Amino acid sequence: MNAPAPAVLATEPTILSRKPRQLLLAFFGEYVCDRYFLPLRATTLIGVLESAGIAAPAVRTNLDRMVHSGLLNRRRLGREIGFVLTEHGNEVLREASERVKSSSPFEPQGDGWTLVTFTLPEHMRDLRHRLRAALTWSGFGVLRDGLWLAPGSVDLTHALGAMVRDLPAGALTAFAATEVDGFPIVEAVHHAWDVERIRRAHHEFIEHWERDDAASGLPPLTARTLLVADWLALLRADPRLPRQYMGEGWPADSSAELFTRRHREYSFPAIRDFAAMVS
Repeated sequence: MNAPAPAVLATEPTILSRKPRQLLLAFFGEYVCDRYFLPLRATTLIGVLESAGIAAPAVRTNLDRMVHSGLLNRRRLGREIGFVLTEHGNEVLREASERVKSSSPFEPQGDGWTLVTFTLPEHMRDLRHRLRAALTWSGFGVLRDGLWLAPGSVDLTHALGAMVRDLPAGALTAFAATEVDGFPIVEAVHHAWDVERIRRAHHEFIEHWERDDAASGLPPLTARTLLVADWLALLRADPRLPRQYMGEGWPADSSAELFTRRHREYSFPAIRDFAAMVS
């Protein structure tokens, strides 16, 4: 996850620019987290992602990176290597799954706004990167240097998880805010987020997944993995801004209906394929 520029989405790729890490996280979130507890062979994971057009070396590289970042552990399986989720990996995927399965994934959580400011020394660059990534996933945008804004009442303890313990005392300050009469927040919203780019992300998701051939020729296991990876990218792109700032014909409801329908359509055959693959 990358640190955002002043407009959070300005440097984000289009949602269908699928990366191996995105697909691996989607796969582990759908089929492994709190469901399957044995190591998965690297060759199994490579087979799933090769069907999505990801070459084996890229899969192995990203598996190694996920081990390094604490999401996965390696296990020796005879002559092969297997991978299992760490407790940290499970925590990350549980949090993502909550929003994936939410009945209102694009609605603010509560009223008002949440503001965060933080400072970390240069030697904590990795922690700074993780913190920015967690804030972005939780709907925060950069209002100005060092000041982050999110719609609604964000539960930062939940959003940051174990990372809170790693923050030096006083490194992060957070507070709730409401709009002040005479000082409308609409300009701040459009400064912190590129609303039209969020709209385009929704349209891109809809245009791809409403096609009858969206998953043509793909095994159900791979099709569902791609669907969830694209959905996670869209959830990351849309910070749940109140609808009054989003303009006419906002497509979020159409995206949510389409995801629910496709996810249900692929569900049984994909789970059947996974069971056959690991048996």
